[in-house]
Amino acid sequence: MRILVLGAGGTGGYFGGRLAQSGADVTFLVRPARAALLRERGLRIRSPLGDADLPVAAIAAAQLPAQPPFDLVLLSCKAYDLDSAIEAVAPAMAHAGAALLPILNGLRHYAALDARFGAGRVLGGLCFISAALGADGEVLHLGRPASITFGERSGDPDSARTRAFAAACAQAGLDHVHSPRIAREQWTKFAFLAALAAGTCLMRADVGTIVAAEGGRELMQALYAECLAAADAAGEPVPEPSRRQALETLTQPGSSLKASMLRDLEAGGAVEAEQIVGDMLRRARAAGHPAPLLAAAWCHLQAYQAGRAARG
Repeated sequence: MRILVLGAGGTGGYFGGRLAQSGADVTFLVRPARAALLRERGLRIRSPLGDADLPVAAIAAAQLPAQPPFDLVLLSCKAYDLDSAIEAVAPAMAHAGAALLPILNGLRHYAALDARFGAGRVLGGLCFISAALGADGEVLHLGRPASITFGERSGDPDSARTRAFAAACAQAGLDHVHSPRIAREQWTKFAFLAALAAGTCLMRADVGTIVAAEGGRELMQALYAECLAAADAAGEPVPEPSRRQALETLTQPGSSLKASMLRDLEAGGAVEAEQIVGDMLRRARAAGHPAPLLAAAWCHLQAYQAGRAARG
């Protein structure tokens, strides 16, 4: 299986790097400066699961049309970069046998991907990892979790393409789930992530600080309930064990957990507000739920974005 990974940042760099480390046929599609750096220094991963320094194939967009066909395109960009990501990988998707596996946050991107490439060519996927680029271009894996979940959105439990990718993940020692119910897996993560992002961004604080405040625990519980109602309305109710685990995490006393969206916000950067909190709010309202706490968080995030735009 020939795999094209869009980007060699934290997420794409880690998963693509681990696949390449195992001997998989992986090529990174990156900007020219990043491609030059990777060719000069290789891809460097720093992780509690093991460091790696390895040579990798890296190309810029201008080189993509001349490449042999790819079987799988792994899309790991930020959700707000989706439009440019689609244009970047389009030449690879011109090959009729290529499939695309997005591991972006949320669900909003599927409409655009289906419209451009066809729903039958777009797999369902998600990942759990905290990773970023270091000052010298190295991939920094922060914490131990690093897993990828994928499957056919049609429900086919054993397609050749997902079976081949599962084999590649197994060979690389990647924690992975080849799911026959990928929509359920996506909604389970989406509900948790939207509640975590909305709560920690709205309060500008980690979970432990929020639940220590009067009414904080109830706030996080109510936010998660609004997200669960949207999942129920979508026909993908979050399983009870996952609900219990999420609630425990969202209300854990002393927890330093905060959404990556809050870390981006604190750094003054762009945030996936529209794609996570805004989209969850719209889905809840479409199902007849006013979701006032999600609405407050979305308003707060829009105000942040407006201020950031005004500052240039």
